[in-house]
Amino acid sequence: MSFLIYLKNKASLIALFFIIVFVFILISINLFGIAFKKLGFPPEYSIYFIFLSLLGGYANIPIKRVISRVPITPDLKFDCRCRNADLPAEIKRSTLIAINMGGAVIPVLMSGFLFTMVSIIEVLIGIIVVAVIIHKIAKPVKGSGIAIHALFPPVLAAAVALMISPHNAPIIAYISGTLGCLIGIDILNFKKIPDLGVPVVSVGGAGTFDAIFLTGIISVLLA
Repeated sequence: MSFLIYLKNKASLIALFFIIVFVFILISINLFGIAFKKLGFPPEYSIYFIFLSLLGGYANIPIKRVISRVPITPDLKFDCRCRNADLPAEIKRSTLIAINMGGAVIPVLMSGFLFTMVSIIEVLIGIIVVAVIIHKIAKPVKGSGIAIHALFPPVLAAAVALMISPHNAPIIAYISGTLGCLIGIDILNFKKIPDLGVPVVSVGGAGTFDAIFLTGIISVLLA
């Protein structure tokens, strides 16, 4: 499970900086444009998609609140407009569930488009395998979230896609990596939300966003 944060910590900012530098290098050699053309998108859409995903990583849509079974760990970065101590008691004892634009909405929409271009059976196999393995490896951490190394899901998705269908590996890697992350890290861990002790949980946010964004980059490289 990943968390809604408007101001990321220093480690995340450093990682984001290097990702942006790497993305600019790929853009400069037009690798994204060539890959998007192979995936069936106009080449110029690649830049829009990349930056919309990055910006969308900071945008979250609140869905509902669930009562926490453990004390909530304050997250002052969640809302810089007020202190956690000033919040109503019922909010302190609950966890807000939200959906991240860059790590969930945009990738799912793109996956839906790509889904029509490959074998449904192959894609479903990829999604199931990636989701099951990621769910087994991801571990809940109280006061933090569901922990998993950001590089593991995209590398796993790429390996699974190459084994299933080398010819369609880029598309299968993107879909299975995107949906596999959302299912394995977030959706299958919904029941654990009340035991995490965090103020906000963002589906597709934070760690999941990093994994999904890297999945997109590795899928492009496979193309």
